[in-house]
Formats: sequence, structure tokens, C-alpha cells
Amino acid sequence: MGDFADLKQLAWDVYGFDRAKKVKRRKRQTIVDSQGLLLKVIVSEGNASERVLTAYALMELLEERPELLEKVEVLWVDSGYDGDKFALCVWLMIQAHVEVIRRTEQEWKVLPKRWVVERTFGWLNQYHRLSKDYEHLPEMSEAAIYAVMPRIMLRRLVV
Repeated sequence: MGDFADLKQLAWDVYGFDRAKKVKRRKRQTIVDSQGLLLKVIVSEGNASERVLTAYALMELLEERPELLEKVEVLWVDSGYDGDKFALCVWLMIQAHVEVIRRTEQEWKVLPKRWVVERTFGWLNQYHRLSKDYEHLPEMSEAAIYAVMPRIMLRRLVV
């Protein structure tokens, strides 16, 4: 599953203007497994395309840990990732289908599979240092997320 989250930024060295939200922000592009455990995160400027960032994250994950993507059959994403070019890119990289989870009604409700990555963002935002972006460099934000994730994973471990 892939998704992004905008971060309110307090220390600005690398940021971008997100036209949709009309703010200067950074984005966290995450790829998680079906349990919501983090596989890859990329922190980038706010004006970067989510589709491009997801493709880049998949490419990096494929280079670093190809065994994690061997059994992936479906990549669940929200409607922001809709498009034939993105689906083709994912298929060429990891031979997985892209399933877009769309809202069917205007009212809010929990969508199947879509909530998994949102839950991961909730876990990360419980940590003060990750609730806002205090870091000057995107690499430091990524490192902070990777430092916290083992603790989150251990708490979620079922014995």
C-alpha cells in the first residue's frame, strides 16, 4: 500500500508549495505492508508528484530489499494514484496490479484496505518529533521515522 501525508514544517531548508492545499510543506511517501508496517519512506518537497514519488520509492525498495516485493500481487492506493501510466510503471517494476480504492459516497466512511496506511500515519504522529517536521533535511526526517518504526513494530507483535 502506498500513500503520502503532508507535514507542517517548522525548519525550512527543503520544501515545496503544494498547489492543491496552498501551503509550503513536505510530503512523506510511504509504502507499507498489509499490516501497516513500514517498508519504505521518502520525505520530499510538497510540490512533488505522488505517483512519481511512489514509483521512486518502489524502485529504491526493489534495489535495497527485492525479497520484500517478490510476493506482492496488488498495490492498494487511493484515487490520487489513478492512471494507466502509473499502473504500467508498477507492473513493469514489480509485476503487481494497482487497485485504486475510491470513495463511493460523499459521506465519510472507512474504506477497506485504505485505512491501513492511514493507521501507520497515526502511529507515527503519536511521536512528538514526527507529528511536525522539525528537521532541516529530508534525510533526517526519514531517519527519525526509521528509528521509531522498530518500536512501533515490536508493540504490534502478536505473541
